[in-house]
Amino acid sequence: MKSLSIVIPAYNEEANVHTTIAEVSGVADQLGLDYEIILVNDGSHDRTGQIGRDLARFVHNFRLVEHYPNRGYGGALKAGFAAARKELIAFFPANNQFHFEEITRLLERHDETNAEVICGYRTPRRDPFMRKFNAFGWNMLIRILFGYLCRDIDCGFKLFQRDLLHRISIESDGALIDTEFLSKARRLGHRIEEVPVPHRPRVGGEATGANLHVIVKAFRDLWTLLQKQTAVTGYLKWRFGLR
Repeated sequence: MKSLSIVIPAYNEEANVHTTIAEVSGVADQLGLDYEIILVNDGSHDRTGQIGRDLARFVHNFRLVEHYPNRGYGGALKAGFAAARKELIAFFPANNQFHFEEITRLLERHDETNAEVICGYRTPRRDPFMRKFNAFGWNMLIRILFGYLCRDIDCGFKLFQRDLLHRISIESDGALIDTEFLSKARRLGHRIEEVPVPHRPRVGGEATGANLHVIVKAFRDLWTLLQKQTAVTGYLKWRFGLR
């Protein structure tokens, strides 16, 4: 039987977190998986943490991870990954914009291809125009700098083998975490596959991806990642006489 850790990062998602956990728990039970649900309360200022503590009393295979202050999206995911115990890890947002039943598509693609990473891509993407415009520009920039990793780099619905974490060191605490993880996986020769996942509009809470602080940090982390990868590539070329 497959075992699956479901990591759900949440920041100020009191309007969505209860519905999200109920949906994830119900689907996971129906699939007959050996699973655990890990909700990461990333220093929320609203009732997200309290709702998580309430859920912990009656939701099967549920754990709450909390930290203060807010560490950012990447920091929340890393905390969830560190707590995960199963052979596969799926991460899934708490914003109620995905159907968790689509996890079957990711699991099936993993079985069919034995790829170490399965990325969802939103189709169609149900976000405001400016978010889609900014995402298009960011995806194009990542492709120019790192080559093709996947078509929807920051889609928050992905699946990967937990043992990758023993080979990939993730440093980013912010929005760059997907790019860092996938670029390092690709450099190590790991296979990345993709599947479409339906997307629905956000009806509660507020997205933070367009926050100026988040954007500035993402570009700062991007520059740091580029410098490190360029330095490693340069050393290998020198050490082994590569061109």
